[in-house]
Amino acid sequence: MTQKMMVWDVPVRLFHWLTLLLVALLWWSAEQGEMQWHQLFAYLLMINLLLRIVWGFIGSQYARFSDFLRSPFQVISYVRKQPDEPSLGHNPLGGYMVLALILVLLLQVSSGMFATDDIVTEGPFYSWVSDALSRWLTWFHKSNFNLLLVLVVIHVSAVVFYEIRGQRLIAAMVTGNKQTTLVSVSQQGNVTLKRWLWVMLLISAPIGYWLIWPLLGTL
Repeated sequence: MTQKMMVWDVPVRLFHWLTLLLVALLWWSAEQGEMQWHQLFAYLLMINLLLRIVWGFIGSQYARFSDFLRSPFQVISYVRKQPDEPSLGHNPLGGYMVLALILVLLLQVSSGMFATDDIVTEGPFYSWVSDALSRWLTWFHKSNFNLLLVLVVIHVSAVVFYEIRGQRLIAAMVTGNKQTTLVSVSQQGNVTLKRWLWVMLLISAPIGYWLIWPLLGTL
């Protein structure tokens, strides 16, 4: 007998879909040369990433890194056995994909802060480094995006694979619910959105004041 369980809380679902939207907007703005919008989307992505990292330590059960980051031996064992019962949270392999995506996105945003297009647009911290280092970070910013695309393709392929096997991962990331036959698990504790809103305020306030607000007048 299956039962429906709330697995993905609202903050995790917001992070997932906002990341998808912002990465698409960042790609579009860069392709179109809309660099001021590109910077705005980058700052919003920075807030989103930092919020997810903090939520990975203080969020609900399945949002925490401690729930889905397993040892390499557990990952190998999972790949070999491929259990029929889907993991409630991220499976051991998927946990490392989440970590990889977050790290690559952080590198992408961070390197962009020091980059320049050698025309009119410079990252907010461009003057903090030498010209040589800025050029290298600009190259890294462009090259790292290719790695991000590779990870996205792997991630989407994995989702399609599990969907074919009957695991409705996309629906779960929309509704937050998963079907499970496990009866020994307990529902996650009630982590209120109030905590998440306070964290979002603490993270977004300084970024909004020092980076986003000065940019809005130029759009």
